[in-house]
Amino acid sequence: MTSSLFTGLSAFPLTPFSGERVDLPAFSRLVERLAAAGVDSIGALGSTGSYMYLSREERKQVASAAVAAAGDVPVFVGVGTLRTSWTLEATEDAQAAGAQAVLVAVPTYQALRDDEVFGLFEAVSAASSVPVIVYDNPGTTHVTYSEDLYAAITALPQVASVKIPPADPDPAAAEARIDRLRTVCAPGTAIGISGDAQGAAALTGGADLWYTAVGGTLPEPMLTITRAAQAGERDRALVLSAGLQPLWDLCARYGGSARVSAAIAEELGLVGPDCLPAPLKPLPDEARTAIRDFLAGV
Repeated sequence: MTSSLFTGLSAFPLTPFSGERVDLPAFSRLVERLAAAGVDSIGALGSTGSYMYLSREERKQVASAAVAAAGDVPVFVGVGTLRTSWTLEATEDAQAAGAQAVLVAVPTYQALRDDEVFGLFEAVSAASSVPVIVYDNPGTTHVTYSEDLYAAITALPQVASVKIPPADPDPAAAEARIDRLRTVCAPGTAIGISGDAQGAAALTGGADLWYTAVGGTLPEPMLTITRAAQAGERDRALVLSAGLQPLWDLCARYGGSARVSAAIAEELGLVGPDCLPAPLKPLPDEARTAIRDFLAGV
């Protein structure tokens, strides 16, 4: 039985900067906004949350701020680092902050073998008293998960969910893929989709939850899609997602959700200008114009 902790919409806010410092007040406001919107969980320090650009102390501050601002909404905290010992420290810090689950990405410089990836999860599973989420996104981590690796990792005691890369946009293909993962992963493992453009297809195809990046800044349209999928309104969910195609196109064109989410938050006045950590730069003017046009129609 999949845990109710891993269902519905899990929204991942960006971690805004002001100059070279994390803007904790603005971050807290983003989290409060998500909680007020009614998301099912909040993911701090995901890829959109710029976790790899933060020091250990900054991560601790962000994790604590997320839990404090989320109220009763569960908070998942990203703990991925380049070294196992650092990941264990981050796991300890996240638990101390009150995280209800930890999200483990395995970013790497040297290519990792399956046994090395498994060894990291084995260490985190042994050290964690909260559920562990496997973050599978080869585009950012440069780690690819085989079916055997999925099976081995999800059999570990604390591993409760996998956050899979974008699914096929065709609903039937997405459903077939998720059905296949059910046979590979340990029973009860929650299958969560990332890659916002494919969220609706995966949810209507049987995914348990949507780990949404842009939903960390624009929760309402993602919640509407999620609730339609949960209600069995397959066609409505897909039509609603298709209506957001200009947003999905921007994410694809500009390297994912981080820059787009930052631009949206800036346009909405939720954060200050140039809120991404250097060397990341804001979107060019033509993209900002497209975002303004999109927001005017939401």
